[in-house]
Amino acid sequence: MKNITSKKLIALSSSIYFFLTISFFLVNYFSSNIIVSLIISIPALLFIYVFYAGYFINSFIKSKVKPIYKTIHHFKPSALSIIPDNNKDPFTEVNRQVANWMQGKTKEIQQLRQMEKYRKEFLGNVSHELKTPIFNIQGYILTLLDGGIEDKDINMLYLNRTEKSIDRMISIIEDLESISKLEAGELEIKMEDFNLFQLIEDVFDLQEIRATQKKIELKLNKSGEKQLMVVGDKQRLFQVFSNLVVNSINYGKRGGKTSINFYDMDKRYLIEVKDDGIGIKDSDLPRIFERFYRVDKSRSREQGGTGLGLAIVKHLIEAHNQTINVTSTYGNGTSFTITLDKSKN
Repeated sequence: MKNITSKKLIALSSSIYFFLTISFFLVNYFSSNIIVSLIISIPALLFIYVFYAGYFINSFIKSKVKPIYKTIHHFKPSALSIIPDNNKDPFTEVNRQVANWMQGKTKEIQQLRQMEKYRKEFLGNVSHELKTPIFNIQGYILTLLDGGIEDKDINMLYLNRTEKSIDRMISIIEDLESISKLEAGELEIKMEDFNLFQLIEDVFDLQEIRATQKKIELKLNKSGEKQLMVVGDKQRLFQVFSNLVVNSINYGKRGGKTSINFYDMDKRYLIEVKDDGIGIKDSDLPRIFERFYRVDKSRSREQGGTGLGLAIVKHLIEAHNQTINVTSTYGNGTSFTITLDKSKN
């Protein structure tokens, strides 16, 4: 029945009918026994009935199944007319396709739920980060209004604290603005050739006091080279390495070390920022570059920062069409690796 067309079906049915008619008359001619005639004719008629019934049932099922396929593949942009072959078992094909469709839709729903979860976390984090300095400022002002403004020492103390809280709010807003521009492709990247060794040394000079307070050694491994010429936005890359070095100091162990190493990769350099600090748990690594995501929330806020540093680092590196990766062993330190193009001059 797999390759039967309408013309073949008519021809075959006519042949069977002609054969049965001749057989019936022959039996009647050579035998007057009606029982013999019935024994021969009834199975033949049943065969014709089953044959026709099977064909029409099969056609009916396929006529109902095809719209299901069209509906399924309407939601699959990559599918190219994957309507089942008329020769295949319709139930097997439908089960397979519906199962695949349901699996894909289930995955999409899970991703949407995860995105919604991250969105809620992000909004909650923004609210918390801005609410804290606002409440602090409110408290300082109320103290001054209650008479503290008359005391010079209290006056200056609370005004200085108010200034720090305002600076923190400004930093959060500026970082959020930077991320928004990076994600929208609106932040201009000014490419130039420069000595990366000099940039790293400037970063170390800026963070020397912070590192000294925790007795952390900052080490630049030049491997005998006097300069390392790369191409990129010098100002933005200064921000990248500043964030990474500050991060390594904040999460470093007292008396530890932060080192920066360089590896030649033909047309690029691989730069590694490595520390021997507290490290990052495997469960936290996939989310380390998310906005406001903090591995240790209480410790992070005590150390300062906006919680946006690593998110900005990732966006800036990607804006250079480069890559950044992180590996870590919890309790033994963390390593960030960045690629940068070599200068052609």
